Amino acid sequence: MNASVQAAAPAGTGQERGVALELGLLGAIWGASFLFMRVAADDFGPVPLVELRLALGSLVLLPFLWRARAAFPPALWPKLALIGAINSALPFVLFAWAAQRAPAGIGAIANAMTVLFTALVGALFFGERIGTRRAAALLAGFAGVVVLASGKVAGMSVGGAVAAGATASLLYGVGINLVRRHLTGLPPAAVAAATLGCAALLLLPLAVATWPARPVPALSWLSAAALGVLCTGIAFVMYYRLIARIGAGRASTVTYLVPLFGVGWAWLLLDEPLTWSMALAGALILGSVAFSQRVAR
Repeated sequence: MNASVQAAAPAGTGQERGVALELGLLGAIWGASFLFMRVAADDFGPVPLVELRLALGSLVLLPFLWRARAAFPPALWPKLALIGAINSALPFVLFAWAAQRAPAGIGAIANAMTVLFTALVGALFFGERIGTRRAAALLAGFAGVVVLASGKVAGMSVGGAVAAGATASLLYGVGINLVRRHLTGLPPAAVAAATLGCAALLLLPLAVATWPARPVPALSWLSAAALGVLCTGIAFVMYYRLIARIGAGRASTVTYLVPLFGVGWAWLLLDEPLTWSMALAGALILGSVAFSQRVAR
């Protein structure tokens, strides 16, 4: 091995380790979002909690939008508002509603369906080819949702929460396809700031109308702040940095880590159980996502 290769090898290895660490950290942060929702949803209610999340997340990302403001003419804002409602406001509320009714791990596992729903929506409405093997992956993922919905956790039926999480993931799939087709070429962090901000404005009247009448505990305030600042604003910045460095394909592998961390945080910090139905559903959904992405590549 010559001197130049010897010098380059440690740097490359160090870079790969850094990427793996960032992916793991991002997976841990997004996995923790389901923990924070579980802690705060009962005290705030779904809509006020999501309003705080959207407002704080958009404020963190606001400098990116301000820098790219010339690329956002007035005619674009109705489209940004629609995508904000589909890709942020509605799914966030559904996940917060589910967090009131089921363990945090349920929402984290259902969230992994986003990748499969993105492919399905692209095939049904945007003319993308899906193929036999990818269709099989979709069926396996949906089987995982059925297994998850049919199970019970601590004697509690979680079917409604699973349905809400799956619907939220479907909305994410619709939103991702709309972003690809209507907002391509715009700075991603600025787009995120704009759509989150629009979603916050759309939800504001309902959040004010349903704001909790009783005092909210400090722990729930901290959880809401972490959900908005860390799990939404900072996490988006990390994700777009990763996409710029390693590409969207590799950055999307964080999908596999979110349910693992979501279930792990809930088990460690909230003492929530891990059931056989959750394990089987997680294996089916994550396995189908892995197979779907491998076929796509």
